[in-house]
Amino acid sequence: MNDFPWHCRGRVLTPAPRPLVMGIVNVTPDSFSDGGNYFDPAIAVEHGLQLVADGADILDIGGESTRPGADPVPADEELRRVLPVVAELARRTAIPISIDTLKAEVGERCLDAGAVILNDVSGFRDPAMVRLAARTGAGVVVMHMQGDPQTMQFGPTYADVVREVDDFFVERIAALTAAGVDPNTICLDPGIGFGKTLDHTRQQLKHLAVHARHGRPVCLGVSRKGFLGQITGRPRAERAAATLAVNCFAVAGRAAHVLRVHDVACTRDAVLLWEQVHGRVE
Repeated sequence: MNDFPWHCRGRVLTPAPRPLVMGIVNVTPDSFSDGGNYFDPAIAVEHGLQLVADGADILDIGGESTRPGADPVPADEELRRVLPVVAELARRTAIPISIDTLKAEVGERCLDAGAVILNDVSGFRDPAMVRLAARTGAGVVVMHMQGDPQTMQFGPTYADVVREVDDFFVERIAALTAAGVDPNTICLDPGIGFGKTLDHTRQQLKHLAVHARHGRPVCLGVSRKGFLGQITGRPRAERAAATLAVNCFAVAGRAAHVLRVHDVACTRDAVLLWEQVHGRVE
């Protein structure tokens, strides 16, 4: 794996010689895969601790579903969902915590509670989120999405999806660094399934390594997503093997450095095997 140190509020995460595993904790009633399972904060905390025990390197906490067609959640409701979970997990584990939010208010309160990463599916287009990232030195996950969660799957179109996503990264890196964001805090997410058809996704995965040219880690989030069901015919609850296959292909191609997943234990096993076979014998 490439050694792309990721700076997150004084902590340095290094996705080498193996990729980092980011465990998902959805504190929502309506997320596409596990909505409602961890809506109770106490249950969400215990789930997060189990993901740590399973081998997660990072925990990503989210209180607003970004599934296709999802309705926005007011900031006060999102904070009610995530803030106690972030605070308790920060108290009970040393694992870096990421807050998955589009809102600067939510991000700031969660950073104050112990989070060290801002994961913004809108790609930090809100100037307030950019200012927050610059001021705090938080790690940032900059994701590409065409449209918004309510509209993104209504006929997404690209002339060249790989080039256009990469051009987006060029523009966002330039804008963030011009605004005072340390480039070492930036991680890139191509937004698999966010405003993309199955064919767009195939092209993205085939050419995923293109984005490594920016010298920043690439976060890949394919866990249980719809395209896996389109290909395999399996329901969401039965897509762990398909998720693992895609992640392994990406790691083998040295194209992904952070794997955002629901099923941490099997992913951790896979990346440990990768480290033993490839990371130590080169």
